[in-house]
Amino acid sequence: MQVIPIQRDSARPPTGRAAMPFAAPGATVLTSLPPLAVYVHVPWCVRKCPYCDFNSHAAPAEVPQADYLQALAADLEQALPLVWGRKVVAVFIGGGTPSLLSAGALDALLALLRSHLPLLPDAEITLEANPGAAEADRFAAYAASGVNRISLGVQSFDDARLKALGRIHDGRAARAAIEAAQRAVARVNLDLMTALPGQDMAGLQADLATALGFGTEHLSLYHLTMEPNTVFAKYPPAGLPDEDTAAAMQDHVAAALDAAGFDHYEVSAYARPGARCRHNMNYWEFGDYLGIGPGAHGKLSFHDRIVRQARVRSPENWMAQALRRDGSHLAQDSVVTPAELPFEFMLNALRLRRGVPATYFAERTGLSLAAIAPALQRATDKGLLDPDPTRIAPTALGWRFLNDLQEMFL
Repeated sequence: MQVIPIQRDSARPPTGRAAMPFAAPGATVLTSLPPLAVYVHVPWCVRKCPYCDFNSHAAPAEVPQADYLQALAADLEQALPLVWGRKVVAVFIGGGTPSLLSAGALDALLALLRSHLPLLPDAEITLEANPGAAEADRFAAYAASGVNRISLGVQSFDDARLKALGRIHDGRAARAAIEAAQRAVARVNLDLMTALPGQDMAGLQADLATALGFGTEHLSLYHLTMEPNTVFAKYPPAGLPDEDTAAAMQDHVAAALDAAGFDHYEVSAYARPGARCRHNMNYWEFGDYLGIGPGAHGKLSFHDRIVRQARVRSPENWMAQALRRDGSHLAQDSVVTPAELPFEFMLNALRLRRGVPATYFAERTGLSLAAIAPALQRATDKGLLDPDPTRIAPTALGWRFLNDLQEMFL
């Protein structure tokens, strides 16, 4: 295994942007801090997919792994004062295609996190990967470094559908990657997409049957949409299913996975008992997360304020600016105002089918539940919110019209 060292200035203590903006005195008071997770962004892909609006970039001939790791160390060290001493419950390495990193680079990345942050012994460590022979060959090495969950961007097992999506793998490679991932780690997620160009109900059923045939415990299902600033937005692919067919596909997915023993616990996520993604659950339950790497977003709570951060999106600019250690690698660093907090909380919590305990609102926003009592009552009267006073949870109707329900808390 190639080990990539990370140079640090050992004479300099970790620095961060200590002069953080504060909320109005007494506006937000948290008696305890929520769980903390870490998101690490790896921005490169072999090729940018035409439907993708993530902060991903076609990789150069040689991925600048050493420079990336140096900048990542600088980014993390500047953030340490904001999370000092807090235990980390989950790590998610996303992208882009993190599995483009060599086994040595990934090992160095995880060593960096462990040397700076107290990861819980049972912390979930997820790595996103795309099916491909080179990446699959590294799965065992990734697991040896500490990765215990792999999320595979399969999208479909149909070669024609994959070609229409601009994917560089085929169904055979997808199957091989799943088998390699399952040999390496105990927890494997498969990403699938619905309403693909040329896809009919039979094709969707075949994809689901193939995925279920591997015995996977977690599936993420995404409806293909034409996102702004993507190739598909400008040049929509031919053969897209009509709205009625697309809706029928979503209904079929929910029914088929329910029959297979999966819990549709979040808008796009299905899991067998005990297999929910801990990192994503922390998002939806309004936990905290430190985001490092180009374009990474974060939410950090303090006893008197909640802060949103975002890193500079350009990989080259982020690498250069993180190394300056002057905070210029942050594109956003702002307090979430008390007026914004109810919508921020509901934007996340209501994505969960069973919602969250009602006590989470006060615990994780610092606001009294009375602050949203009128909106809660209106949503309940409309049949969009469960009347159970101990939980904040959407009804089946509320989940169907989720945007309308969330907007009631703006």
